[in-house]
Amino acid sequence: MSEGQAQNMDKPPLRKFFDSLRFVFLISFMFCFSLLLLDYYVAVSDHGIEFILFHINGTNHAQRHTMPEPSNSSSIFNETAHCPEKKIHANQNDVSAIPAAQGEVHKRNNIGVVADPPSRNLDSCSGKYIYVHDLARSFNEDLLKGCHSLMRWFDMCPYMTNLGLGPKVIEKPKEKVLLKENWYATNQFSLEVIFHNTMKNYKCLTKDSSLASAIYVPYYAGLDVGQYLWGGFNVSIRDASPKELVKWLAQQPEWKRMWGRDHFIVGGRISWDFRRVTDTNDDWGTKLMLLPEAKNMSILLIESAGSKENEFPIPYPTYFHPTTEREIFQWQKKMRNVKRPYLFSFAGAPRPDSNSLSSSIRNEIIKQCQFRSSCRFLNCHDSHHHNHCNDPVQVTKVFQSSVFCIQPPGDSFTRRSTFDSILAGCIPVFFDPNSAYNQYLWHLPKNGSSYSVYIPVTDVTQKRVMINETLSRVPKSEVLAMKKEIIKLIPRIIYRYPSSRLETVEDAFDISVKGILGRIEAIKRDTTKVNDSSS
Repeated sequence: MSEGQAQNMDKPPLRKFFDSLRFVFLISFMFCFSLLLLDYYVAVSDHGIEFILFHINGTNHAQRHTMPEPSNSSSIFNETAHCPEKKIHANQNDVSAIPAAQGEVHKRNNIGVVADPPSRNLDSCSGKYIYVHDLARSFNEDLLKGCHSLMRWFDMCPYMTNLGLGPKVIEKPKEKVLLKENWYATNQFSLEVIFHNTMKNYKCLTKDSSLASAIYVPYYAGLDVGQYLWGGFNVSIRDASPKELVKWLAQQPEWKRMWGRDHFIVGGRISWDFRRVTDTNDDWGTKLMLLPEAKNMSILLIESAGSKENEFPIPYPTYFHPTTEREIFQWQKKMRNVKRPYLFSFAGAPRPDSNSLSSSIRNEIIKQCQFRSSCRFLNCHDSHHHNHCNDPVQVTKVFQSSVFCIQPPGDSFTRRSTFDSILAGCIPVFFDPNSAYNQYLWHLPKNGSSYSVYIPVTDVTQKRVMINETLSRVPKSEVLAMKKEIIKLIPRIIYRYPSSRLETVEDAFDISVKGILGRIEAIKRDTTKVNDSSS
């Protein structure tokens, strides 16, 4: 008999009982802990494995499962997960032929914002699926084929290359203004094409419209109306495509589900280009947004007309379209460290009509800038030489060299220049709340003073203030805080390269989609409440 066996026989019976009890308790604890670990692993791994674990209170079973995949979908590998993710491709037109979480919805100013889901769900696209209508080519692709006639004043064809980003910018060897890659001479009216091509790579597309939380209508309304804004075209010609579109939409089964309230469209121009009130040929634009069907849809625009419940402004396209987060971080670092010798700058052209408010403010800004060594003026009305305002390198160079960038109203309240200045880390100075504060509620901070300076327009036109003196008095601590906020905003106001994916940051496209999903979810909840109260 071994020494250990002898010692064990010498133990009293009660001691043996407690030893056995401790052993059973230890084994039970290890078993339960293993179950908890396995339960947690299945919940976060998205493998699609079914696992059932009794709740401690014994009242229910928690069963986790993935949404069944439609038969016509294909499985691809998602680099952000540890397992294959199901992706469903939508039926849509191929614009690239031109060369080169569902969760709680919080309301802010009548805009739904999707929050993180309160409960675990293995389908990462739940509440995010988007169905894309397969429109006739005349609503998008044929417009690109006729790009020579899209604008009266210049040829839009070069700007339709590279998936709507335009020609690639090649910086001169001596220049060190931009990063080496992914800068393009993007036209400010190209948003519809850029958005559509980016949507083709959206991870939660579906061919099954019954799964969709939102339905995208890829009509290039801005490019369409741009053909007819000058030249005295008859209103019947201008309205032909919008009326044909809404007639077709109204006949689709997807429309009848919510009568278009889950549909959205992107317009690459300002709201007033689609809000012609009269039917006289001298009146401006089309009446797309005044058609009854269009009033049910949500419309994303570069500028809204004000208190229109279904209009949601999103940023103008800038020149930078990165493919990775690394490029964004690299650019942000560059903007933090760049030297800014000028207090403020202005890129723009004078207005001949001195009676209008926008002309008056612009002319006064130019006058104050030209006589100040602290200001740099980029003249956008130089007809005798190369117009540097169309040169991404020159525009970015001016804004990089300045602490503040002047952003008065132009032909409308907003300017593409606002987003070019933010991209360059330059603090915008506004003169009208409608230039930004009342517009880009999804993309810019609600507190305008956190990232910009506001000077009432009449203070300048009536010469009550001097811009140079006003900006000089801004405390250095506030300037540093605004600069920090501006650089943090850069990812939110740029559109990535359409065929790329960002893994850790959201760009302007991501935020726009998130906003529209929240808006539609809010509509559905309000509809449900009305139905419940009336029943």
